[in-house]
Amino acid sequence: MMATAMPEQLRMMFSGRHGEVNQRPYDVSILLIALTLMSIGLIVVTSASMPAASRLFGNPFHFAIRHLVYIALALSAFFVTLQFPMRWWKWSNTWLLLVSIALLLAVLILGRNVNGSTRWLALGPITIQPSEPAKLFFFCYLAGYLVRRYEEVTENIKGFIKPLIVFFVLALLLLMQPDLGTVVVMLATTIGLLFLAGARLWQFFALMLSGAVAVGILILTSPYRMARVTSFMDPWADPFGSGYQLTQSLMAYGRGDIFGQGLGNSLQKLEYLPEAHTDFIMAILAEELGFAGVICVLLLLLALVIKALQLGNRALIKERPYEGYLAYSIGIWLSFQTAVNIGASAGILPTKGLTLPLVSYGGNSIIIMSMAIALLLRIDFELRMTDVQVLSGAKKRLGRAKQDDILPQEHDDD
Repeated sequence: MMATAMPEQLRMMFSGRHGEVNQRPYDVSILLIALTLMSIGLIVVTSASMPAASRLFGNPFHFAIRHLVYIALALSAFFVTLQFPMRWWKWSNTWLLLVSIALLLAVLILGRNVNGSTRWLALGPITIQPSEPAKLFFFCYLAGYLVRRYEEVTENIKGFIKPLIVFFVLALLLLMQPDLGTVVVMLATTIGLLFLAGARLWQFFALMLSGAVAVGILILTSPYRMARVTSFMDPWADPFGSGYQLTQSLMAYGRGDIFGQGLGNSLQKLEYLPEAHTDFIMAILAEELGFAGVICVLLLLLALVIKALQLGNRALIKERPYEGYLAYSIGIWLSFQTAVNIGASAGILPTKGLTLPLVSYGGNSIIIMSMAIALLLRIDFELRMTDVQVLSGAKKRLGRAKQDDILPQEHDDD
């Protein structure tokens, strides 16, 4: 019975006269979720930025047009990234790390200072924020390190400490800008990835405690960071000073109610809420589309994170560890940055300058996040192609076996 069942199972896996595999070459839902989030972002950015754009540039669609250009560039970067096989990323991850370090050094020397922060590097008409590619390139390196040094990471402290030294160098360069938000996201992703890779529990908890202590010290020793924490704890104590941005954001959430005031009807975007179309885009979305709109965006982002984590699990099962760890890191990165952005605008976390992935205004952020989504699709594509090759080989072997009369033949009744 086993011998006769196997060909039938294979016939169910294949369709058509020429034996094509009955599955798509990639998970189209990942692409659709990303495009949906970009579309929502374009609509809300257009609505949220019109008053500021009118005052600053005399054109209410100035930021909307720029954001549309960023989306076009992001899609171009997406399709270019898709062309690179995962073996290229695995081979070049150390070089990518060096590129990120060079960019972080360059911005400290040649960068443009805006509002006391030196985070942008101007290259002609192009402005680069090196912290964005630094996140992706560091995760590519960390995934490669875990593949190369897996036994060291899981068995002794030396292998566990080495990637943390690299992280410390990047963190130091980022804090000199200063950019604590990116450091926190990278730290959380590093901790999560080392845990998933099999680091010992005491190492995991020691790293968490050390990271929390380090962030606490950075906050206590920086007056402006301390002001953000105190205003977060009681924003209404100084609603027109240190707590102004958060109180305006909370009012936007409150006005939104269940179904919102309607698209375009936000009051807080009338330059009451600073950074309405960037860091606080979710507050405007909540005011105009309500709790229902917020839940829809959160569910889309949650689905994307779950897809990434499931993809990482599949890759590890199929013995593709580099792809698995990279997919894990992208999933953790997406989830944590989303939590920090929405938590800050809703008063759950202290205010941090982090964008909402694929939604907020910002060219560097949306381009790099599109590249990360392309990596997920590339990993999924290569895993599916591996399945195709395995099934095709199995079909050929079964065909040869049938010809050699190993499997029972069908006979017509006379």
